[in-house]
Amino acid sequence: MTTTVANTSGAASKHASPAEAVSRRLLAYLRRLPMAEEQRLETAQELTHAFSAEGNAPEDAASRAMAAFFRQTGAPGPRQDACPTPRIQRTPMAPRFGPATGSHWAGPRFRPGSACSDIPLEHRHRLWTRVANRRRLFLAFLIVAPTLAGTLRMRELFPSQGHTGLEVVLLIAFSFLFAWISIGFWTAMAGFVLLARGVDRFAATTARETDAMVRPGVRTAVVFPVYGEDMDRVAAGIEAVARSLGGAAGGNFDFFILSDTRDPDAWVEEERAFAALRNRLIGVVPVFYRRRRANIKKKSGNIADFCRGFGAGYTYMLVMDADSIMAGETINRLVQIMERRRDVGILQTIPRLVGKATLLARVQQLASSLYGPMFAAGLHYWLMGNALYIGHNALIRLRPFTRYCALPRLRGSPPLGGEISSHDFVESGLMRRAGWGVWMVYDLPGSYEETPTNVLAELERDRRWCKGNLQHLRLVFSSAVFPAYRMLFVNGVMVYGAALLWFIFLAVSSAEAVYESFTPLTYFPPTRSLFPNWPIWEPWWAVGLLLTTGGLLFLPKLAGVLLVLLKGRAHLFGGLAKLLVGVGIEIVVSTLLAPVRMLAHSKFLVLTLLGRDTGWGRQVREDKSLSPGEAVRLHLGGTILATLWAMALYLLNQRFFWWVSPIFLPLLLAAPLSMVTSSPGVGRWLQHLGLLLIPEEVEPPQVLLDLAKHHRANQEADRPLGIPRDQGFALAVVDPASCGLRLGMIHRPSRTGADREARREALVAKAVALGPLGLDIGDKTKVLDDSAALIELHRQIWRLPAKEVRRSWLAQIDWP
Repeated sequence: MTTTVANTSGAASKHASPAEAVSRRLLAYLRRLPMAEEQRLETAQELTHAFSAEGNAPEDAASRAMAAFFRQTGAPGPRQDACPTPRIQRTPMAPRFGPATGSHWAGPRFRPGSACSDIPLEHRHRLWTRVANRRRLFLAFLIVAPTLAGTLRMRELFPSQGHTGLEVVLLIAFSFLFAWISIGFWTAMAGFVLLARGVDRFAATTARETDAMVRPGVRTAVVFPVYGEDMDRVAAGIEAVARSLGGAAGGNFDFFILSDTRDPDAWVEEERAFAALRNRLIGVVPVFYRRRRANIKKKSGNIADFCRGFGAGYTYMLVMDADSIMAGETINRLVQIMERRRDVGILQTIPRLVGKATLLARVQQLASSLYGPMFAAGLHYWLMGNALYIGHNALIRLRPFTRYCALPRLRGSPPLGGEISSHDFVESGLMRRAGWGVWMVYDLPGSYEETPTNVLAELERDRRWCKGNLQHLRLVFSSAVFPAYRMLFVNGVMVYGAALLWFIFLAVSSAEAVYESFTPLTYFPPTRSLFPNWPIWEPWWAVGLLLTTGGLLFLPKLAGVLLVLLKGRAHLFGGLAKLLVGVGIEIVVSTLLAPVRMLAHSKFLVLTLLGRDTGWGRQVREDKSLSPGEAVRLHLGGTILATLWAMALYLLNQRFFWWVSPIFLPLLLAAPLSMVTSSPGVGRWLQHLGLLLIPEEVEPPQVLLDLAKHHRANQEADRPLGIPRDQGFALAVVDPASCGLRLGMIHRPSRTGADREARREALVAKAVALGPLGLDIGDKTKVLDDSAALIELHRQIWRLPAKEVRRSWLAQIDWP
């Protein structure tokens, strides 16, 4: 029968007998159900015989097949064999502190000698705390002294010696900017010395004794929060990590996909990816899926929801991002360190950027591999157990995290009030406040993530981060925050505040230059004097200050190259010559994009301070080129501003115009520059030449090879009924297997009542008439959350003529 049906098509179907017609529709339906082939044929023969005897219409075949399948499974609908989540174990997780006002945050604070059994004793911290305090005092001296000297030297260069209002503004902006780049410079230098020396007795990975064996019963949850992601890539990443754990994962690790996705087309794809992934990983690790009905507090609320519902069953939680990858050896090492260091609450790895092809992504990947380890080691040197948690690729001790790290709501309205957006910095501060250490394992390899592939995606991400970092200003003077975290909050604000200060510095400098062009030089003061006041210009002072600033910016890059040479790792970057060329390309691209980022970050900061909130959209992770229209829309305002600014300076003060032309030129060329840097073709061409290579491309680790293999397999997998990837709702309605999976995810019966039945019938009729493209998100959600509506719509679609199903529901089917 299978061969006969497969060869029947086109005009022949018009002359098929009723029995053949119903057999074809039955087999088309049954092939999409999780049945053995023999069972399909037996069911088709049974139902065809019943059809012939009863004389029913062929359109009833699908309904009869569904009913037969329900009877055979003994279920009211095609449900899954395994629950998508483990048993819920409710655990309270509420803020222990009152609403943060910015100056006071009520609540208990850790005290040495506390009797709480889950708080480590303070004497465990005394040694590294004393050393860390001395190091940070030394860092403060290294920052303040050169900043003061540079500011005084800058004042000497001004015509009025800093006595005018404009010059005072310039001096303030210069001092903050100089201090800001000094922090980065000394952090890099400390990291360079630490890595060159190769040992640090305070590192979390330093084994003073053999790493502890993992206690029996210790379990770790590996959680992947997702929000409208490309599930082919997410599932490939989860599978690569799970298989990298190998046999060591047995019984000790559970994987969770935690969804906040609101788009029905997207979360149907998530459920399909979860079901396929769970089946592939049977015997490797358990995989679970949970989608919140209300995405309160965004990612932090998603993690907190997991902690409340399932955290009691686990000792540790490994928080990942949707694009995170971590080698199994690294995960096991983190758990062993946690077992040995019972005073540690969070272990933060330093993820390397990998896996993308555009020019911008490849430049950032090279910077991550070349300079990232040095800066990470420097942060460890200055912060030690007061380190940062960056929100992913980190292992967390669940009991103190659940007890102490729930986030309060900031008083006031968004964007500076309301829910805390950049939750990770605050959570690390709360963990430290409760007496637990937060450490960076800067020297532990095997942790990876991906990077935005174009300027538009990068700036959309930065706008969200800008809002979150500005909220931290509300917490700087809170009694709940350690001094080290106050400075880290300020440093986070300066990531975007420095852009605004730079913009102000340039704007005020331009105003000063224009003012000088209209002000004649005065050689004799108004009082009586025997000698004129000659203007004094000492170029060596200006050149010396410029070289000092340039050294603070570029010496860390040279130090990164030198460190690679000292470690004998130049071959992992394509060789010394190609490494130097790659560093040159990175410097050029970063320098050209710096003014573009300056203008965008300044705009974000001002809009946030003015109360303009940002949305929470899906993050674009694909290698996607910017179209000319997208690039022009993104940069049009900045290009117009730069044009007017440059024209005014050229007409009024040409000498100053040439000094600042390196700022104007990238802004004028921002649109084509964004298009070139977003091109995967340019990035792959440079890779083919051996430029901008990173160690993970020269000697790729197995987990990244597995990621690429699984991702490729997922992308090449056949789509059920040929329904496009962005039409998950149509897939859940038309495809029997996907419909059965969706029904298995509904954990409550459909509500009854005359009004509800009438609304349900109207919704189903609307869906049949308009198809998926005619329904909005609300309509689709109602259908997918109502088992009765979904089953009825599914049955009606399979009663339609094939031509109408192909046209309205995008399914490539062939039945009478």
